[in-house]
Amino acid sequence: MSKLYLILAAAGIWFFVEGAIYAIAPDFMRRMAARLSEMSSRDVAFAGLASAVVGAALLVFAVRGI
Repeated sequence: MSKLYLILAAAGIWFFVEGAIYAIAPDFMRRMAARLSEMSSRDVAFAGLASAVVGAALLVFAVRGI
């Protein structure tokens, strides 16, 4: 499997999971959005950075076959 197909598959899985969460638990997602709006910009940025690092690590592991 080429890296492009792997990236596309990962993006597809991401959209599928996110869409499924909104479809299955819309009220939960509204509550999470409300909590997010109450967080400081620094906390949101840190959470986004942490999430990006974890996602990048998972992608690297998947591409390298580890």
